[in-house]
Amino acid sequence: MSNRPAGHAARSTVRPNSETSRAAPIRTFLHSADGIPIDSVYDPGAVVYESLPDTSRPACGDPVFVIAHGFTGDVDRPHVRRVAGVLRGHGAVVTFSFRGHGRSGGRSTVGNKEVLDLAAAVEWARGLGHARVVTVGFSMGGSVVLRHAALHPGTVDAVVSVSAPARWYYRGTAPMRRLHWLITRPEGRLVGRYGLRTRIHHRDWDPVPLSPTEAAAIAPTPLLIVHGDRDGYFPLDPPRMLAEAAGDHGELWVEPGMGHAENAADDDLLARIGDWATAAAG
Repeated sequence: MSNRPAGHAARSTVRPNSETSRAAPIRTFLHSADGIPIDSVYDPGAVVYESLPDTSRPACGDPVFVIAHGFTGDVDRPHVRRVAGVLRGHGAVVTFSFRGHGRSGGRSTVGNKEVLDLAAAVEWARGLGHARVVTVGFSMGGSVVLRHAALHPGTVDAVVSVSAPARWYYRGTAPMRRLHWLITRPEGRLVGRYGLRTRIHHRDWDPVPLSPTEAAAIAPTPLLIVHGDRDGYFPLDPPRMLAEAAGDHGELWVEPGMGHAENAADDDLLARIGDWATAAAG
């Protein structure tokens, strides 16, 4: 167990300039509040730093996008790097591997304690001088960004949830039934570890975390819900439930022909997400 505070970076070489600059990406390990090392990458992109009159610390004028990947993803997966590459055109980008994924420590709790990993990444982004933080989550990550915004109000300026579930334990499609086998069966967890590079915790949730639908009421934080009408994991009921729970501060995009999560989100959609988030975050 680490005694480092959440968001603590094991090493960092970022030194923001006081003018427009293109700094090199850096890679580091953050530590979640429960001590899990989280493999993280910061790409400042082409950003503008503005000196504030009441402090000597520079503040970045562009938003930072903190990307929460889906189950079995990690910071090095091509689809995660592609998402980061498109959003880099709208601001800086933080990507990271959830616990149990890639080079991060621990074991996956499939959306439960992952909120601590996201909290560390958001805190790191703020600490790098960004005044506006947008979380963008896909599938499992889509549920995590909702719970994070609900449990830590005021820490982010806009939230985008793509291909997320609305409730836990959904088994209404064949892909979700296979996913539950992967998570709940010892042989499934072996497949996850050696076939999918994902280490899955064997314990059930206790207590069961706040559901995505319960978490979606994050007003006044702007929320964008994106879902494909050809999503093989979740039909259109979940995004509609999320949008209804979000109320007036939520917006729903149903994307024709889109499948599930990062792999199905084309560059045009990602660019539109970047435009929406930049405007919504103020």
